[in-house]
Amino acid sequence: MTQYIGLIGYPLKHSISPEFQQAALDYYGLDIRYESWEVKAGDMTSVINRLRQPRNLGANVTVPYKETLIGLMDELAELARIVGAVNTVLNKDGKLAGHNTDGCGFLKALREDAGFEPKNKDVMILGAGGAARAVSFKLVSEKVGSIIIANRSLGKADNLAKALRQWAATSDVKLGIRSIALPSPEIEKETSGCQLIVNCTILGMRYSPDEGKSPLPKDAIPKGALVYDLVYNPLQTPLLTAAEVAGAGILGGLPMLVYQGAASFKLWTGREAPIDIMLDAAKKALAGSGG
Repeated sequence: MTQYIGLIGYPLKHSISPEFQQAALDYYGLDIRYESWEVKAGDMTSVINRLRQPRNLGANVTVPYKETLIGLMDELAELARIVGAVNTVLNKDGKLAGHNTDGCGFLKALREDAGFEPKNKDVMILGAGGAARAVSFKLVSEKVGSIIIANRSLGKADNLAKALRQWAATSDVKLGIRSIALPSPEIEKETSGCQLIVNCTILGMRYSPDEGKSPLPKDAIPKGALVYDLVYNPLQTPLLTAAEVAGAGILGGLPMLVYQGAASFKLWTGREAPIDIMLDAAKKALAGSGG
């Protein structure tokens, strides 16, 4: 019997997860199909019921539902519970377990692809949604020096900063955590001391309402910092272009996408993900989409 894995999000036109996940499944000769399940908010209950069927192994979850899925799972892995966001669902005999592989994928790319060690560094996170939560909690655990959460909704940024402070206190980690609105007239001052800036918003993403936009102007990017844009389509985002002009280092979101997907792959199949094959398929898919 053919089994299925879905990608839950809306919209999904930008996504290349089906291409590189299917390449990994085909590498092992598995009778499993990875499909895009574009879901409007009102249809989520029926999709969750669908996921429980024996033919479905699970799903990936992308914007805007990573936080929504927290309340729809039968059980949560510890990291998903701490972060408050789910990006991977595993169907275990009709019971759905929520996991989060974003943090490990983020950190692997940061170290292996950018050669950046986050300990004691001052960081700005752009955004306060599911991806931002996974990234910021992971950076706290890596004992960065400070974190600024910048978001269009200051209230949401405040809430994330509060959750990070609480978790840092219980984990005996000491660091400064603040929140600011984005955009801000003080943004150049706020970013001036940052050694790492991470974009966790969809600003600049192909096919989104914010395609072609950058969350930061060039003048707000400090020379010598690393700018890490989790947007992977297009490969060269407006933010990365601005960062290069400003003299900053850059890292796009493609390695993280593949690494978090590889961790999900192992959860579903129990097999080590063929990362080189996944990365090659992802690059080809982007090239085919004009990214």
